[in-house]
Amino acid sequence: MSSGYGGRRLRVAVVGTGMIAGVHARAARAAGAEVLGVLGRNQARSEQVAAQLDLPRGYTSLDEVIADAPDVVHICTPNDQHHPQALAVIRAGINVVCEKPLAIDAAQAIELVEAARDAGVVATVPFVYRYHPMVREIRGRIADGDLGRVLAVHGHYLQDWMLDEDASSWRVDAGSGGLSRAFADIGSHWCDLVEFVTGEQFASVSAATDIVYATRPAASGPSFSGSPDPDPVADTSTRAEVTTEDTAVATFRTGTGRIGNVVISQVSSGRKNRLWFEVDGTRGSAAFDQEQPESAWFGNERGAQIVVRDPALGVPDQRRLALVPSGHPQGYLDAFAAFVADTYAAVRGEAPEGLPTFEDGARAARIIDAVIGSAADGTWREIR
Repeated sequence: MSSGYGGRRLRVAVVGTGMIAGVHARAARAAGAEVLGVLGRNQARSEQVAAQLDLPRGYTSLDEVIADAPDVVHICTPNDQHHPQALAVIRAGINVVCEKPLAIDAAQAIELVEAARDAGVVATVPFVYRYHPMVREIRGRIADGDLGRVLAVHGHYLQDWMLDEDASSWRVDAGSGGLSRAFADIGSHWCDLVEFVTGEQFASVSAATDIVYATRPAASGPSFSGSPDPDPVADTSTRAEVTTEDTAVATFRTGTGRIGNVVISQVSSGRKNRLWFEVDGTRGSAAFDQEQPESAWFGNERGAQIVVRDPALGVPDQRRLALVPSGHPQGYLDAFAAFVADTYAAVRGEAPEGLPTFEDGARAARIIDAVIGSAADGTWREIR
């Protein structure tokens, strides 16, 4: 898929109309693409969000999207739609960006990996926290041996958007979101980031999960604020049994035998998006907090220091992603735009460092399956 573009802008379409669809559309524009339009659950919704995002077209169906022959399709729909929609796009020979989790189970995710490979298309998953420059700084220092041999990894990913027992979303429904909610939604990000940074993969897991409210409103409300004209909030008069977890704790053992641990929660009051990890090594430790992405903490036996993002200093990959001088903050939207830009570079035939692909999405799906299986029967599970 690297030929035939010349110097022209890539043409892309967005499938989905929630908060994250708007993020994809803005990132696509920031990366220089022409965004053709958006597809929602019906024609009215498509046209409504197209107008709000200032896009020229609201599509009526996925077939219509494919017929428009975009260079890339961004899939930002509920989890159960990822597999059929991505498969249709891939079989049409179109490059694809698909939200995570890539599918509702590992088998479907692996099918997508194989389909993309057979079709020769670029297929990526937005594990965008990889694109904070200071994440690359930590990764580079670990690769250079500055932290020594990795001894332990630990951290958490905490949110509070499901704290209210009347909060709900399509994500709560296992039919739409899959058997896992909190871990699939945010635990997958933590695992991907830690494996990416350390270069070590988790080999097995022992996990426990918890559902803090037995029921929640049956009707779907918006997942987060910020969606252009989101769906109406949930109606609390009709409630449904909750079968997907609000919290999870997972202990991992890596392929080299080391231990990792993470706490995942969508009911931690006051925590909006607190993805934090620490890597402890024989020579030093490093920690990163996604809510404070401009810096990283490094420590050793002699003390500790805070290192700030700087395009003039640090490892080359950090400098590549540092777009503005130190003191001019970069954040989540910049990371997302960098991921999309690297995806489009891959479409044009380049090989950007650290680009998360469908292989990484399938890896996350295997971890999710192992976590849910372990929590169900209380045993250690291998991550295959």
